[in-house]
Amino acid sequence: MNEELLELIKNKKGFICDMDGVIYHGNRLLPGVKEFVDWLYASDKNFLFLTNSSERSPIELKEKLARLGLEIDESHFYTSALATAKFLKDQSPGCSAYVIGEPGLVNALYDVEITMNDVDPDYVVFGETRSYNYDSVLRAVKLIQKGAKLIATNPDLTGPTEDGIVPACRAFVAPIELATGKEAYYVGKPNPLMMRTGIKRLGVHSDDALIIGDRMDTDIIAGIESGLTTFLVLSGVSTRETVKDFPYRPNYILTGIDEIVAGLGLQ
Repeated sequence: MNEELLELIKNKKGFICDMDGVIYHGNRLLPGVKEFVDWLYASDKNFLFLTNSSERSPIELKEKLARLGLEIDESHFYTSALATAKFLKDQSPGCSAYVIGEPGLVNALYDVEITMNDVDPDYVVFGETRSYNYDSVLRAVKLIQKGAKLIATNPDLTGPTEDGIVPACRAFVAPIELATGKEAYYVGKPNPLMMRTGIKRLGVHSDDALIIGDRMDTDIIAGIESGLTTFLVLSGVSTRETVKDFPYRPNYILTGIDEIVAGLGLQ
């Protein structure tokens, strides 16, 4: 890593980081992450983990990282579940929803007074879940056919795990879209709604911030459209080969967070 790039990183005031594929794979912390987070704290940087995953609440993400050896306050996390809850509260205060998703999504909706309804909801809301099944898909299709609007937490087709790439939110929403002829509204990255809120929470101007992500189709395009300096790390979904499939480019491509750590002399 050259001196010019190191100076750029050191001079940035705000850092937005994706989580899956950047910070960890499942329950495995990726190399250099602990040293990088220690440097963010020691350098008094503003930082935010901005994740398209809707499964966990900020406090659960805090506890997960604590188990992996990182102590990070829950204020540093913003998820697509929180973004989805904010969107629905702004659009239709007091609405109801049929939810296919994990507790992180359900609790985010409860927190903004959106009620659960599997009979005549205003919305069908879909997020990542390990309980995806035919009955829930069938009910979602029927409710949408009766007039419920389809909302999904994020447009990720796949995601990285310890065991490789697996299907993610959009792949599971697709059958509902095909069966109803209705396309979901996707709230997570690269939707500007989530990015604007994330940058506001970060507390710095976009010119003074960078984003580190592993996906060209969400993290990098979101960063480009938000005016952030973009870093693609090759520790998750996108590869040097798949980068060529897109009409846009990140500002920088790194192997992973550990390359930044090595450049900063923290290893």
